[in-house]
Amino acid sequence: MREQGSVFMPRFDSSGLVTAVAIDRTSGRLLMLAHMNADAIARTRETGFAHFWSRSRGRLWMKGESSGHVLRVIEIRVDCDQDALELTVEAAGPACHTMAQSCFYRRIAADGSLERVGND
Repeated sequence: MREQGSVFMPRFDSSGLVTAVAIDRTSGRLLMLAHMNADAIARTRETGFAHFWSRSRGRLWMKGESSGHVLRVIEIRVDCDQDALELTVEAAGPACHTMAQSCFYRRIAADGSLERVGND
């Protein structure tokens, strides 16, 4: 039922969360990874803007609520066992709090150090 059915039944972890990634609608680029609880999913679906559960702050938050760099959600997809979500979004500015376009702006080099990649 969960893996091939048509009923949305998120499989939350022991903390009541599912992993969510935001993908840029135009480029297909992975912008960020966050977590959503049932309230975050409901608020996202109600408003059309990405809401997440902040594990560090211990509260629900809308992406861009202070910066204005909101993520307008175009589509939400769920993986096969419903424990992860993919949000296709239009970003109103950088997705990362460091002001990089994506939170994934560094790679691990052969020597183990981090180096910036792309045009972030």
